[in-house]
Amino acid sequence: MKKIIMTGGGTAGHVTPNIALMPGLKVAGYDISYIGSYTGIEKQLIEEKGIPYYGISSGKLRRYKSLKNLSDPFRVIKGYFQARKLMNKLKPDIVFSKGGFVSVPVVLAASHKRIPVIIHESDMTPGLANKIAMRGADKICCNFPETLKYLPEKKAVLTGSPIRKELLSGNRLNACRLCGFNTLKPVILVVGGSTGAVKVNEAVRSILPALLEDYQVVHLCGKGKTDPALNNTPGYVQFEYINQEMRDLFALADIVISRAGANAICELLALHKPNLLIPLSANASRGDQILNARSFKEHGYSMVLEEEEITPEKLLCAVNELYNNRETYIKAMEKSPQGNAVETIIELIKKTSK
Repeated sequence: MKKIIMTGGGTAGHVTPNIALMPGLKVAGYDISYIGSYTGIEKQLIEEKGIPYYGISSGKLRRYKSLKNLSDPFRVIKGYFQARKLMNKLKPDIVFSKGGFVSVPVVLAASHKRIPVIIHESDMTPGLANKIAMRGADKICCNFPETLKYLPEKKAVLTGSPIRKELLSGNRLNACRLCGFNTLKPVILVVGGSTGAVKVNEAVRSILPALLEDYQVVHLCGKGKTDPALNNTPGYVQFEYINQEMRDLFALADIVISRAGANAICELLALHKPNLLIPLSANASRGDQILNARSFKEHGYSMVLEEEEITPEKLLCAVNELYNNRETYIKAMEKSPQGNAVETIIELIKKTSK
């Protein structure tokens, strides 16, 4: 049996593609271990799958001024030596990284020990963690054709994003029972990402009375971001985070309001869910979500509303327009050439680990 170490963390988007690969890797005969941070969301998600989990020290790589920039490099160095020690213990044949800050010491440790490494870049342009990690990678997977020009030619492979198969088998009635909804009104699913999106939450709540005249709303708010004052509002239900029931909520949703993280929008594409994307602004990020959203808009998969443009009137108008034209978006997504990323990546892992 071959051994693989998987890594990635910080947000669910750096973990769920790894989870999507795990069933296929087990069938292919790989023994899986996972290296993540001590307390990140990846720890809970991976341990729930019964996969051996090892926490290491992790520091954030910031582009802005912060006192933590003085101490975090030492955490990364500590994580590097912890990762080397784990390589000696686990003796992996290959390492697969989905990115995030915790992945950097793992990839560098594997590279220095001459263990083959594959990394996956979800966004249109590589993030800082993957820019550092790609130096030690044998292959670099990506979601968008536009990304290839940013990657070393001999390492780059267009694969798409691994999607969990269970997302395709949701039960609409189960979600109705979970939310206490009826089958008479259409349903809007609002997804702000695993850590939530304050501005998206605020924007949706600002038009909630108007929305509830015509729709029912499922709102995934992020940890600590629910509004107790809205509990027991007929036609509206809020959750901090959903895991197993996510497939049922997708099945229930007629349209989706979402951030534009690459993994999230690839799931919407695979499920053919008409969506309104509100990308994280360039002021609060490196602008990757804006580029992701722009690509999906150009292909006809999504409507896009920039965060800075949001007003209650514009948001309500966009939601109604999306719902009224939902079939147009569904047809465009059905024509998408996106292949089976899970099979493609697992074959790449097999070849690279040899």
